[in-house]
Amino acid sequence: MWQGIGLVGVFVVVWLGYTISGGKFGVILQAAGPELLVIGGAGTMTLLISNDTSTVKKVWDGLRKVFSGPKWKKTDYADALCLMFLLVRVARQEGNVALERHIENPEKSAIFAHYPHFLADKDLTAFISDVFRSITLNFTDAYKVGEMMETEVAKRYQEQLRAAKALSTVADAFPALGIVAAVLGIIKAMGAISESPQVLGHMISSALVGTFLGVFLSYALVGPLAGRIRNVVDEENAMPNLIRQIITSHLDNLVPQLAVEVGRKSIPSKFQPSFNEMDGMLKEAAKVARKGEG
Repeated sequence: MWQGIGLVGVFVVVWLGYTISGGKFGVILQAAGPELLVIGGAGTMTLLISNDTSTVKKVWDGLRKVFSGPKWKKTDYADALCLMFLLVRVARQEGNVALERHIENPEKSAIFAHYPHFLADKDLTAFISDVFRSITLNFTDAYKVGEMMETEVAKRYQEQLRAAKALSTVADAFPALGIVAAVLGIIKAMGAISESPQVLGHMISSALVGTFLGVFLSYALVGPLAGRIRNVVDEENAMPNLIRQIITSHLDNLVPQLAVEVGRKSIPSKFQPSFNEMDGMLKEAAKVARKGEG
């Protein structure tokens, strides 16, 4: 919601300031079409030139996230704690054979079935399953497993961050492209130097619209959009880090409750359940799991 208010607000305040100072928007509107074609078109082409197809697709996905926000909500972090608690409890109490029933085919797992939002995220489910699968193959060195997961999390993070970086590059290019549009307008005006001052003034003012649009698009629109996407990616990255913390704590021989407590501490403050809330959720998850087994 705030992003929509901000986008509308930035146009309103600029319009009000310009109008109060006596400016006429007719001049800007008349010149905006050709100038936007030069600036926006060239900016889009720089996006295509400097990025591969997958990154361009991530840009469009990222723009949706500007308004939808991070995919993980407070209830999802609570579910993650419960899911990981049940998995590490199975690994600790029942052994790798019992754990394999859940990680080899998560879609048929009684534990994963309680958390459909995670099952819907194939990448995260695969991340959890692959790590536990390595552990069942006797890859149980906490440091090495933690290093492996850290590398995987960092790789995924950098891949998701490409959209923000690509938009930032376009935002950085817009002021210069605005100057390009303005220079083209000045060239046009110089070609008509014999015209009346009124005609020349109109041409020069139209050229300056290009400079305005380049700076405006960069610092008031595209730059903030790129920043918002980066913030969303940073926030979403807390989920795989939470999983990494719990698994490494499990491999350090912490009991499931303490391993999950280590993970809870890594959750962003606005989503973090209290210790008592977590304790109640884990007890309820254990009850539900026992009923499912029964």
